[in-house]
Amino acid sequence: MKYFDMFSGIGGFRAGLSQIDGMQCIGHCEIDKYADKSYRSLFNTEGEWFCNDAAAIKPEEMPDFNLLCAGFPCQSFSIAGKRRGFDDTRGTMFFHIAGLVRKKRPEYLLLENVPGLLNHDKGRTFTTILGTLSELGYHVEWQVLNSKDFGVAQSRRRIYAFGFLREECAGKVLPFTERNGQALKQIIGGSQGTRVYDITGTSCTLAASSGGQGGKTGLYFVDLDEGTRITDIARCIKSRYNSGIGNHKGENSGVLECEKPIPILRPDRLNKRQNGKRFRLPKEPMFTIIASEIHGILQNGRIRRLTPSECLRLQGFSEEQIDKLKAVNSDNQLYKQAGNAVTVNVVKAIGERLKKLEDELKKEDIYGLQIKG
Repeated sequence: MKYFDMFSGIGGFRAGLSQIDGMQCIGHCEIDKYADKSYRSLFNTEGEWFCNDAAAIKPEEMPDFNLLCAGFPCQSFSIAGKRRGFDDTRGTMFFHIAGLVRKKRPEYLLLENVPGLLNHDKGRTFTTILGTLSELGYHVEWQVLNSKDFGVAQSRRRIYAFGFLREECAGKVLPFTERNGQALKQIIGGSQGTRVYDITGTSCTLAASSGGQGGKTGLYFVDLDEGTRITDIARCIKSRYNSGIGNHKGENSGVLECEKPIPILRPDRLNKRQNGKRFRLPKEPMFTIIASEIHGILQNGRIRRLTPSECLRLQGFSEEQIDKLKAVNSDNQLYKQAGNAVTVNVVKAIGERLKKLEDELKKEDIYGLQIKG
């Protein structure tokens, strides 16, 4: 099966599909020069078709392909953005997909985007997408899948849409009914960035510029009587994961690394900015104790952000691939690229179902020809 990797990023789709026998990439399209450099470091693209701008694709100059993969730009549909949808130039990228599909007529489509696409503009945006594909002759099934259900330690909900021309494909690729992840357990409520979660549950979704002392990553309760514990599921990695410990509310995330005692505010007051970030080193005097604050010491602990390698692992990339990516990128680019990537494990699982479907259809076609013969 030949496929085209549109809006390829660093190659999440390809990294998943390349693990399946019989899958062959005929080319890719990516406008970000750093992401494209990463893509070429991971895959042998010599002799493949390439275009850096989706708006400049000329279908008549492309090889034919059976499957179109596209994780088209999602910022204009995300609940984290202004949600301008088709009014945003990034939102119109879908129509470049439609234009290519109209000319090339691949048997299958595999699209990925944020769940906010489903209810953007009261559902009219997604309805427009479905209507456009229907006019082109495609049946479309979709499902919001969470990466944590596919063997990676990250809660990352994304909508995957599978389009097909033959009605026999219905229900063969989507939906997935298996669920492996745990639920999110909230201990203390409040605004995003001050909520406290139980570490026995899954963690919440990583913010775009996460990396530090809490914020949108969520804060996690550590029972010192039982010793420190490590959460099994990390938050959703997004493209602006490069801020470290920032000055803006809701932009920090990280994991706990044991070292030495550090006096801090209680977790639900971490984002309050009186007297700085409210940390004190060992043997330094504590903040003035006042009635409205509860101070304390976090024994043997400090907070750090995830490393670029950890972010890429949470997206399903192999150690060999991570080494190649690190050789051609800065940390800032790696954070961004990991956040923009499609989770490799999810694509592989979908691709395996698609390969099985394609094999079944070929057998049916051969059998039908034999009967007619």
